[in-house]
Amino acid sequence: MKNIPFSPPDITEEEISAVADTLRSGWITTGPKTKQFEKEIKAYCDCAGCACLASATAALECILRILGIGEGDEVIVPAYTYTATASVVYHSGAKIVMCDTKKDSFFIDYDAIGDLITEKTKAIIAVDIAGVMCDYDEIKAIAKSKKALFNPENELQKAFDRVVVIADGAHSFGAEFGGIKSGNFADFTAFSFHAVKNLTTAEGGAAVWQKKDFIDDEWLYKQFMLQSLHGQNKDALAKDKAGGWEYDIAAPLYKCNMTDIMASIGLVQLKRYQNMLKKRKEYIETYNSILSDERFMPLTHFGESFASSGHLYLLRIKDISMQKRNEIIEKMAEKGIAVNVHYKPLPLLTAYKNLGFDINLYPNAYSQFCNEITLPLNTKMSKDDVVYVANSLKEILNEN
Repeated sequence: MKNIPFSPPDITEEEISAVADTLRSGWITTGPKTKQFEKEIKAYCDCAGCACLASATAALECILRILGIGEGDEVIVPAYTYTATASVVYHSGAKIVMCDTKKDSFFIDYDAIGDLITEKTKAIIAVDIAGVMCDYDEIKAIAKSKKALFNPENELQKAFDRVVVIADGAHSFGAEFGGIKSGNFADFTAFSFHAVKNLTTAEGGAAVWQKKDFIDDEWLYKQFMLQSLHGQNKDALAKDKAGGWEYDIAAPLYKCNMTDIMASIGLVQLKRYQNMLKKRKEYIETYNSILSDERFMPLTHFGESFASSGHLYLLRIKDISMQKRNEIIEKMAEKGIAVNVHYKPLPLLTAYKNLGFDINLYPNAYSQFCNEITLPLNTKMSKDDVVYVANSLKEILNEN
């Protein structure tokens, strides 16, 4: 029997050597490797700027705080996502406003967003699912159509002159639409480099942003650095220069910086990334070929104008109950295959029930969840593993 884990990190001797070099260098916190990683992400995404941080969650929260979003404000998020998308809104003091998915879709219901925008709405956080980006042109058009309701409370919000569009791009690093990479569609994008992501730094993330005529990119980068380093106006690298000890604290802020140890892993991963994406595409196509009958409803990852980063293989199985789905998961485990479910909608979770959210108000998200199974998709797998997973699933279904 095979043993196929769900999403192990793809680490080679090159990453291990890079970490060892960083440890020997004597510089292990935020320093030259982190700054280099930021430059290379910016170049890769061809975006206006990049700030590396401790996680995608930290990136999202820093974005909200830089925008001045807080108590009395509202932020729209999808009901079908991981908690981090919504918890950052709660942390900021703003009100979480949930939106259902479109029917038979994993993505936020674009048609419903407009009805949720009020004079208190300051941002929409859309979620790129499994490596496929949302339609940000559509979301921005909705935000512009409700411009009359927008009530800015600071100079940055005034400059946007509409609800700000933020991408939770935890899954979409390297995804493309029309040849343009993720990070260039929403006003701000948060990427994740967590251990299970396509490109990992163990933990870690980044905030990137689109070029805007009204934003000084150096100023904006400095705001992220202040947010991530206690509001200190010099990082350790700057203070390390001879005579450079003097510093100030601009505000009592947070601690969520990336370290050079993390960045050294990321720099190697980024060099390998295009080949990793090719392998993920090959595995998705193999799954699609084997699971081609009408019982299986996989998320579409590739089309004429778009390409996914292939982070997860989301699959709905026609006409099965939640109980049946859970039995299939158990039987897959008996065959040595670890599978998962993405996602349990937020209103099903205790934290959000306690905030008053009711799953009955999000029927489309609930319907997506009930018969969804996420198959392993990672670059430590072989093509034979992919074939084994797909055929095992078919065998289990054919037994009943």
